[in-house]
Amino acid sequence: MKISLNEMVFYGFHGVHVEERSLGQRFVVSATLYTDDDLDSAIRNLEDTVDYTKVYAVIREIMESKQFQLLESCANTIADQLIQDFALLTKLKICIQKPSVPIQGSLKSVEVEICRRRH
Repeated sequence: MKISLNEMVFYGFHGVHVEERSLGQRFVVSATLYTDDDLDSAIRNLEDTVDYTKVYAVIREIMESKQFQLLESCANTIADQLIQDFALLTKLKICIQKPSVPIQGSLKSVEVEICRRRH
C-alpha cells in the first residue's frame, strides 16, 4: 500500500546561511510511505497499518525542533527516524521543498528527495 502525506508546511530554521538559521522560513514536506503488499489485504484496524498522524508528528518534531544546514541532512534524519519508528514500512520517499532560497535569480523553490528501503 502507498500512503502519502502531501505538502505539510512547517516553519523551521534550516540553511547554510546564519540568517536562515536565525530568522527561519517555511518548508514544505511530502512523504510517501509503502507497506508490504502481501500484508495489506489483512488491514482491519489502525494497528495493522502505519498511523499517518504519528508519522506527521515525527516529521513535525524534526522540522520544527532541530536545525540543519543542509536539506539533505534533514531528509536523511526524517527517513532514518520513520524507518526506525514504524516497523510496517518497507520503503519511503521524503521530499523537502524550500520556497525561499537565497539565490540571485528567479525560481519557485529548491527541493531534495530521498528514497529509503528497509534492510
